[in-house]
Amino acid sequence: MTSYINHPLLKKDAIESRLYQQILAGDVLKKGNTMVVAPTALGKTIVAILVAADRLHKVKNSKVLVLAPSKPLAIQHEASFKEFITLPCSSLTGAIKTDERIKRWEESRIICATPQTVESDLLNGRYDLSNVSLIVFDECHHGVGSYSYVYLASRYVQESKFNLILGLTASPGSDKFKIKEVCENLYIQNIVVKTEDDVDVKPYFNPVEIEWVRVKMSSEIEKIKKHVDKALKVRLKALKNMGVIKTVSVGKVDILKARGRIQGEIARSTNPDKDLFQAISILSAVINIQHAQELIETQGIQTFNKYVARLRKKKTKAAKSLMWDDNFGRAVKLAKNAEKNGWEHPKLREITKILKKELGESDGQTKLKTSRFDDKSDESSSKIMVFTQYRDTLEMIHQKLEKEGIKSAKFFGQATKDGEKGLTQKEQKAIIKSFRMGEYDVLLSTSVAEEGIDIPAVDLVVLYEPVPSEVRMIQRRGRTGRKRTGRVKVLVTNGTRDEAYFWSSIRKEDRMKNQLIDPEVLEELNASAIERMDNEKKVKVLDKPKSKGNRPIVYADSREGNSKVIRYLNEIEVDVKINSMAVGDYQVSDEVAIERKTTKDFVESIMDKRLFKQARELSEEFKRPVIILEGDDLYNGVIHPNAVRGSIAALALDFRISIIPTRNAQDTAYMIKRIAIREQKGEKIPIQIRTDKKPVSLMEQQLFIVESLPNIGPVNAKNLLSHFGSVSNVFNASESELQEVDGIGKKTAENIRKVIESKYLYFEKEIKEKKLL
Repeated sequence: MTSYINHPLLKKDAIESRLYQQILAGDVLKKGNTMVVAPTALGKTIVAILVAADRLHKVKNSKVLVLAPSKPLAIQHEASFKEFITLPCSSLTGAIKTDERIKRWEESRIICATPQTVESDLLNGRYDLSNVSLIVFDECHHGVGSYSYVYLASRYVQESKFNLILGLTASPGSDKFKIKEVCENLYIQNIVVKTEDDVDVKPYFNPVEIEWVRVKMSSEIEKIKKHVDKALKVRLKALKNMGVIKTVSVGKVDILKARGRIQGEIARSTNPDKDLFQAISILSAVINIQHAQELIETQGIQTFNKYVARLRKKKTKAAKSLMWDDNFGRAVKLAKNAEKNGWEHPKLREITKILKKELGESDGQTKLKTSRFDDKSDESSSKIMVFTQYRDTLEMIHQKLEKEGIKSAKFFGQATKDGEKGLTQKEQKAIIKSFRMGEYDVLLSTSVAEEGIDIPAVDLVVLYEPVPSEVRMIQRRGRTGRKRTGRVKVLVTNGTRDEAYFWSSIRKEDRMKNQLIDPEVLEELNASAIERMDNEKKVKVLDKPKSKGNRPIVYADSREGNSKVIRYLNEIEVDVKINSMAVGDYQVSDEVAIERKTTKDFVESIMDKRLFKQARELSEEFKRPVIILEGDDLYNGVIHPNAVRGSIAALALDFRISIIPTRNAQDTAYMIKRIAIREQKGEKIPIQIRTDKKPVSLMEQQLFIVESLPNIGPVNAKNLLSHFGSVSNVFNASESELQEVDGIGKKTAENIRKVIESKYLYFEKEIKEKKLL
């Protein structure tokens, strides 16, 4: 007989009583900030719900914040918490308007959100974390680098009156230092690991059977690969002769290290040797060829051909040299003929064979083994997912399956790539719903469905290729075995990168498991987290925030929303206001706007000719424009240092723009604060934010001036100018004359005359200040 958990805030007979979940929840409540590592489908969300219920019950009027890396996952968590907990719950994502987000935060006790949305709201002062008694970081392995989880954890520890942190993941990674970084960033003091082999877990765990399906490369592909290999070998020999590499037996990592080394030499030299630039060009070509190798070996002819088509459009020396190369050219010609003749990668035939066998065949028509269309519930439907790395390969598989009469749906991200629009969130939901209802036999997906997408009861997962990341392998595998025994088939092309990736993921996963159960490693991680937590608490006590009235104001462009600079500005007591700005990234006064450029972006903007267009706009819009140049690798070898020097000279002399170097994002934030303090002189001054660029034509300038009047938009401005004939006549018109114009009422007319006739209040003050100076 099934028993259920009883709790004042849990719905009756809602959560099945599983001892291991209750023990995990108890450990979190007893030991403090905890990372729970457990395979997918073991109910980590239930653990979070149990902890949340306890915190909400004991810490009166507090809130619980559940963070997830994607919108669908955040909404999925909202549904789960609503299903089990009696308190108000809602979701916050970027798709929800600002006012509605504030309302939901105030009215809800449980908030499920994407971290970027919460970060943006906190930076804009819409709410704070002071009364959050628990924060849950789902897929907490994302908590590295500049990801929003890192900032939110730090802010939570400083703001919350009673903080508790819970991290959930199936795969924290194999690198001990990455695991340590996650623990430090999220203040994790305790790691609890549950595996499918644990005695208390086994009764609830559905095993996943993994089969490695090996395929032999076809003779047609081997011929293409042979010519690609020759093109690569020629360049590797050239690099060896130049002393850039020691041996021609190198991988992608070795080439990337070599490129970094050469870029460093160029950066350190005032007049670099031409051979260094030649080496950079060859190294770039090698990277392109290595990618082409991978595509032809592990993906297919169509995917290779599409990559070549994109290479043709590039104007770099490396890309052009490949198009002129005899060996590479022969490979391209053979691949074109192969596609015309309908030759395929053996994987494509193998995957078709697997799916046909799985779905069953009758009278030449593919049909399902289960009665899916008679009973469309999740329990009765046999579902198959196919994962692949590349969108091009996804399209190739889709076309093949359609020809074979297998209904498949393509599922990929929201980004537009090579002219193909991404799927909107609404479209993604519709595809998942159709798949769940049995309208498709197979769901074809890129990495976007590796984590967080609610696709229950997938019986078979087919991986078109292994991936070298143990995290991604675990996530892909976790799509199956949720309600019954799961199966995974991984296609491996013999003698190719597939084999290397296969062994790499296995080694990394074993290393991850060993590190997570190593007492010394756990002790080291916990000690580090506790030390950082103590330091944050000291900072919290010592660094009492100044009143907002004394803070300098910095307006930041909305495109800088995820920049680390805004986080640092917020931390160093700058009042940051985010606006949509037509020119510049930051504005600190009417006269001073700041364009922030990393050294990489600066060099790229020289190459694509954006730099001087931006400079012209800055100098036209602002009296004293500034460009902050962030980073210490300005001369990185992509273009000659003299081109960089010439561009900086032109900015300073031709456009009269001040160039200020900074080391990193934190240094940039301090510099912006210092400029703001200097400009504002400790006073709150009104700043006119440029949301539109200054007009160019005479008519545009006239409209721009009239539109600046109160309650006057583009339509009314046009009506006023049409009626009075000039800006001067508009400004000289009386209230009664203004009201003769369609759309101008008494109140608007009064406000216009008030603005025009009122004395400038700061006039006398300015005169006094000038005398003092």
